[in-house]
Amino acid sequence: MDKAVDSISVSVEAKVREAGLRPTRQRLSLATLLFAKGDRHLTAEELHEEAQGVGVTVSLATVYNTLHQFTEAGILRILAVEGSRTYFDTNTSDHHHFYVEGENKVLDIASGPVMVTNVPEPPEGMEIANIDIIIRLRPKLR
Repeated sequence: MDKAVDSISVSVEAKVREAGLRPTRQRLSLATLLFAKGDRHLTAEELHEEAQGVGVTVSLATVYNTLHQFTEAGILRILAVEGSRTYFDTNTSDHHHFYVEGENKVLDIASGPVMVTNVPEPPEGMEIANIDIIIRLRPKLR
């Protein structure tokens, strides 16, 4: 194994352990696919296809379970873009997104001038955890 791959494996295992999860073979394989390429937005189906493509034997149910475990542990962020389409974001910082309709592609919005005003008070005993803004894009009609 070359040093770059070995280094990624060590940092991924540390990330999984620091999140309080046991670093099983399947978790580490999926985490390596998720985090080795920088910030990404993937569906469970896309990650499953990627895993199959590199010879990682894992069921789609295991991929879903692992992604939800990673989300609950705080190392992934979940984005509900459409009713049945959920993306998992490896960038857990506060940021917003563009969604390219027809391409099913999610892009980060660079930090900057997105402002939310007149946010209603949450019900008693509740607090706002996060505000997600997704701006839908489509090609201009000529």
